[in-house]
Amino acid sequence: MTNDKNRVVIFDTTLRDGEQSPGATMSHDEKLEIASLLDEMGVDIIEAGFPIASEGDFAAVSEIAKNARNSVICGLSRANFKDIDRCWEAVRHAKQPRIHTFIGTSPLHRAIPNLTQDEMAERIHDTVSHARNLCDNVQWSPMDATRTEWEYLARVVEIAIRAGATTLNIPDTVGYTAPNESADLIRRLIAEVPGADEVVFSTHCHNDLGMATANSLAAVEGGARQIECTINGLGERAGNTALEEVVMAMKVRHDIMPFTTGIDATKLMNISRRVATVSGFAVQFNKAIVGKNAFAHESGIHQDGMLKNAETFEIMRPEDVGLSETNIVMGKHSGRAALRSKLKDLGHDLADNQLNDVFVRFKSLADRKKEIFDDDLIALVADSAATDQDDHLHLQAMTVICGTEGPQKATMTLSVGGIEKSVEATGDGPVDAAFNAVKAIFPHQTMLQLYQVHAVTEGTDAQATVSVRMEEEGRIATGQSADTDTVVASTKAYINALNRLILRREKTGGHDLREVSYKDVS
Repeated sequence: MTNDKNRVVIFDTTLRDGEQSPGATMSHDEKLEIASLLDEMGVDIIEAGFPIASEGDFAAVSEIAKNARNSVICGLSRANFKDIDRCWEAVRHAKQPRIHTFIGTSPLHRAIPNLTQDEMAERIHDTVSHARNLCDNVQWSPMDATRTEWEYLARVVEIAIRAGATTLNIPDTVGYTAPNESADLIRRLIAEVPGADEVVFSTHCHNDLGMATANSLAAVEGGARQIECTINGLGERAGNTALEEVVMAMKVRHDIMPFTTGIDATKLMNISRRVATVSGFAVQFNKAIVGKNAFAHESGIHQDGMLKNAETFEIMRPEDVGLSETNIVMGKHSGRAALRSKLKDLGHDLADNQLNDVFVRFKSLADRKKEIFDDDLIALVADSAATDQDDHLHLQAMTVICGTEGPQKATMTLSVGGIEKSVEATGDGPVDAAFNAVKAIFPHQTMLQLYQVHAVTEGTDAQATVSVRMEEEGRIATGQSADTDTVVASTKAYINALNRLILRREKTGGHDLREVSYKDVS
């Protein structure tokens, strides 16, 4: 594929090994979509599936082979003629087809078909020869290579080379090896096996011990020039080497890993998100390169450094992987500099005294909730500007009756502008009854956009944190409250959001919600 000895070929097996993750099955159209994205991104070889596994797999591999513009299209087959023939039938229409055949060579795997070393060696010779007679691009893998006896591994690798294999993949099938072992194994095979200098050595590492990417990169240092990987590290058990990690590691540490790939790294985030969607496997927040938190900063020290010079805490640029910018996350670890910058972005350039007041309120809020939204910050500014003014609405007392027979009923006393009013209302559940009681006392046209309940602790006495988001005429406000009584927390959060809308109306010049006459229901 290339004569450049520093060029590392990327072999993506998301559609084969990745799809073997329990629950990650993709539809025919989804496989075609992902294959197209991989082809466009510059992946050298796409292992499109296991053609003999099912009619659906065969159809997907065949269609991908016909549509591929740049990538080599590979199918997997076991070490028997029937598998190999079916694989060839699926990939033969590709501009660049490849057959990948494998057999387990470790003592544990040899015991499954009950083959002696000599019997297995003969099968390897016959099946690789058969594949090569069909296709001039043949890859062979000794499954569980890292737990195969050295003498036998060297023997069967030589047999596969003589039989016509052009790529020799040395898989760490169970994620057992360590980086120094991975490098030494490849280095020794190349040095001691006759004909090894005439083929490409590949590495396929699983992440059972969390070392898949490290093992793959070590193998490259040992002489491997193909890395088998998947998008988001998807795959059996703990997954595989992640394509994003090897690509960016070579890019960022080109000083000690002077290798290149043909991958367009700016497309990484797009395909990562799409694979997560179609596979149903969400990317963990702290996943390297593509996780939600990979370019997010909450610590005050980090945020201050980022605002002064992004390189202080980021070794790559977000735009390098297809993101627009770094995410400054506002939370309890954030400092004044980050808060000032965030508020400035929201249109609030505060004087030092006002910033200090908002900062105190912000820290108090951040201690109570994990995620701070822009609307929360805007409300804090509004609250700070109205420090001499109490909330217009205040819950004085409430009793809720609920059970298997409805409707549920809420009896409430609410202070409206300092005047107490009481009401009794019903609803479809206790929370609905409570909200209806608020609306009966204080009529309004706001719409409830979001209602979320989170348990702060475990157990029957857990404190519930309730968040609501309200909207009226394009203006949005959030409210939050915590209480061991979920209905009380819900009602307070609802009232908090209404109070914030009242303040925002005043600041933006809209009609004052206070002017809406409430019902005299006492």
